Amino acid sequence: MVAQPPELTDSQVGRALGVKSRYGGGGISADAFLSLGCMEGMFDHIVEAAPTRVAKPAGPTIVSGYVLVGAVTSVAYIIHALPIPSIGVISTIVIAILLGMIVRNVLPLPGSVRPGCKHLIRKGIPIAIVLTGAGLNLHVMQAVGVRAMIITALCVVIAVSAGYYLGRLFGLPSRAAMLLGVGTGICGNSAIVAVAPLIDADDDDLVLSVGAINLLGFLVMLLLPIAGKWLALDGRAFGIWAGTSIHAVPQVVAAGFVHSDQAGELATVVKLFRVVLLAPMVFILALAHARQKAASAGASGDGLRIHYARFVPWFVWGFVACALMGTFGLLPTLSFPIAGSSHDIDLPVAMKTAGKVLLTLSVAAIGLEVDIRQLAGVGGRALLAGLAAAIVLAVSSLIAIKILIP
Repeated sequence: MVAQPPELTDSQVGRALGVKSRYGGGGISADAFLSLGCMEGMFDHIVEAAPTRVAKPAGPTIVSGYVLVGAVTSVAYIIHALPIPSIGVISTIVIAILLGMIVRNVLPLPGSVRPGCKHLIRKGIPIAIVLTGAGLNLHVMQAVGVRAMIITALCVVIAVSAGYYLGRLFGLPSRAAMLLGVGTGICGNSAIVAVAPLIDADDDDLVLSVGAINLLGFLVMLLLPIAGKWLALDGRAFGIWAGTSIHAVPQVVAAGFVHSDQAGELATVVKLFRVVLLAPMVFILALAHARQKAASAGASGDGLRIHYARFVPWFVWGFVACALMGTFGLLPTLSFPIAGSSHDIDLPVAMKTAGKVLLTLSVAAIGLEVDIRQLAGVGGRALLAGLAAAIVLAVSSLIAIKILIP
């Protein structure tokens, strides 16, 4: 039996234990590294070590984690529905992730809940993104589509450059600075884990960049909707801002829908375009690396396997397909005869609603994975460099939006 490739965090946990940061802080524990990876945790590896034939170990059950996520999400919906004006204006998504964090960091949870949380994040968020596409009318994108793509491409270049040069300014080695740049500019963990083997980054580079990017992405996810309200951005402007400025896909989707449905849909489109931009970067680096390592890989059999089909994740195609079907009226209204009367279900609305519920479940699981005490070891220099790069990206994106979006 061929072993399945390890997930992002699991593949590095063993060597991450005891690693002491050269970049202004202590090491990150295995638990912290696992928590960081679960903030995104849904992309398959683009570049990975060729698998060896080993027996696949029996995996832990996911039921207990699913039950806890369901309970936290249910409580979040109940809190949101309370007749208290100050609570009613807070999105259920925000309540769910904060409630999950409180439960994770206050109650003594058994380790058996973690596999279910990880599984739900990995499987639930892509499906939620696909379902969200059913509620998007692509005709609405015509007015801002090209301009939004220009802003996105410009912001990727600015973010990668800012991450690299600011990282070097704060004393990070070139490989760690590059990982910080691609994580800020494109898609968080996914970009980091794709680029790391192509620039021969070591464990310390990987651990510190993942730590800084995920902590900052989490903070930006919570703070950007507040800033958007303060700046009086409409759904269109905030959607582009969130899609270009927040690090990971689930963070972008969550923050967008916290602002409004329009912002959530547009933020998802913009962010998925950012994800697609990972392909040309990895493709060029992969070809260069493959040529460099060809001789040693042929001799030892321990080379890298490049999955070209994974350059564009499957949920991007699913989102586009659902958006096209919704735009051209190919998703019908379903009628069900119940008790002598007909009950109609608007399929696009039902799919969009299901996607938001699944997204709420997934962000609750993300909250249950965030161990604040364990994440305190992220290196200070990497964190400051990542923060500076995130600020440069957010400000640049906002200026571009003000100039290009009427």
